[in-house]
Amino acid sequence: MNRYDFIYLFDVTDANPNGDPDAGNLPRLDPETGQGLATDVMQKRKIRNYVQLTKGDAPGYDIYVREKAILNQQHARAYEALKLDPKKAKQPERDQARDWMCQNFFDIRTFGAVMTTDVNCGQVRGPVQLSFARSIDRIVSAEHAVTRMAVTTVQEAEKQQGDNRTMGRKFTVPYALYRSHGFINPFLADQTKFSDDDRELLFSALENAFQFDASAARPPGSMAPRALLVFRHDGTGADGDQKAQQAKLGCAPSHVLFDRLKIKSFEEQPAEDGKPSRSFESYKSRITFDGTPLDDFIKSGESKDLGNGITLIRRI
Repeated sequence: MNRYDFIYLFDVTDANPNGDPDAGNLPRLDPETGQGLATDVMQKRKIRNYVQLTKGDAPGYDIYVREKAILNQQHARAYEALKLDPKKAKQPERDQARDWMCQNFFDIRTFGAVMTTDVNCGQVRGPVQLSFARSIDRIVSAEHAVTRMAVTTVQEAEKQQGDNRTMGRKFTVPYALYRSHGFINPFLADQTKFSDDDRELLFSALENAFQFDASAARPPGSMAPRALLVFRHDGTGADGDQKAQQAKLGCAPSHVLFDRLKIKSFEEQPAEDGKPSRSFESYKSRITFDGTPLDDFIKSGESKDLGNGITLIRRI
């Protein structure tokens, strides 16, 4: 497998992209800059949910970190399948159990997992890593009071003398465009058997995950992927072995590739009418690649040779 780096843009409108449970579910933000944040864990959750939804019970595509999962029971499945006793397992048996978990769980061979619990299946370093997503501009967290026309207990109803109302709070971000970065390590992919099909499924999940993630905090259409730019390292030179090695090691550092995509914030260049952004349209002219508007440089569905053994693929 080649090395891959990618840039992922998504936006949010009147929704809460990633609430902070330590702050009453307020949208996460950088307290110094005011920019919104969305964790890598949130993004991985979307990918896991998409794979679980689309693959169902297909062999090799089970999900390890799923809702209400008991992880020791997941580990025990490996020992049962291999007919090994986890209480007597030494390192060779644990390695077998680890390999079985990689083979059967998509998210383990993709993101890795620490499985050194009572039922020990070892530890896996995943080939796919995602950064926190950060909004291009500072966000404003809007707080809304909501009422429920019901109460939980009889005692509450008696206190309200039959009015039966409950007050609550809901937080939204009016609009924000978020940017995150990702990386696929081909050496770790070889270890976990992360395949080309798995890579395609990963990118498909990033393209479609928000379609199936609607909730009260994120209504349908309130979150959408806006760009997925993939840098594939192909290697250079006539020597096949050297080219293959370059394709794995990479032909340029990740940060150099990421810096080629620029997004001008409204703080850097305020809108002519002085109003804040409320749609992706207002950002389109602000997104450039090597100084050229992104849509002029490469369109969705196209690929482009950037030279030096790197191909840019625009999936969204």
